Amino acid sequence: MFNSNPDLRYRSLWLGIGYMLVGLVVFLSVTSDPVNTNINLPFVDKFFHALAYFSLMFWFSQIYHVKKQRLFYAVVFVLMGVLMEYIQSFDPARSYEVADMMANTAGVLLAILLSRSVLFSSVLGRIERHF
Repeated sequence: MFNSNPDLRYRSLWLGIGYMLVGLVVFLSVTSDPVNTNINLPFVDKFFHALAYFSLMFWFSQIYHVKKQRLFYAVVFVLMGVLMEYIQSFDPARSYEVADMMANTAGVLLAILLSRSVLFSSVLGRIERHF
């Protein structure tokens, strides 16, 4: 669909890892036996929602550097977060929460902002230069 960053020698590997991350987030979102971290802090689940979607968006922002491409993935991940919450509403072991959707979206937005900075714009490229 989009051409990834042509400077990445291992872009197929990076894309494969990225899509495995997407699969992991989908699995963790729909499983009837969600991960229990045993961390009893307020809103810790929102942190993990934001972290999951931050990870997805940040990863794909390393591969796709064109603004239109990043916007496409941002929209896809926000919609995916909404869809995963909707799917959870059908499982009695899970809960549908608008706050989770907001945390997912916050993770995507934070990743977009950080990936635009000079420090975080080409992490995968720097990793490749060391190998």
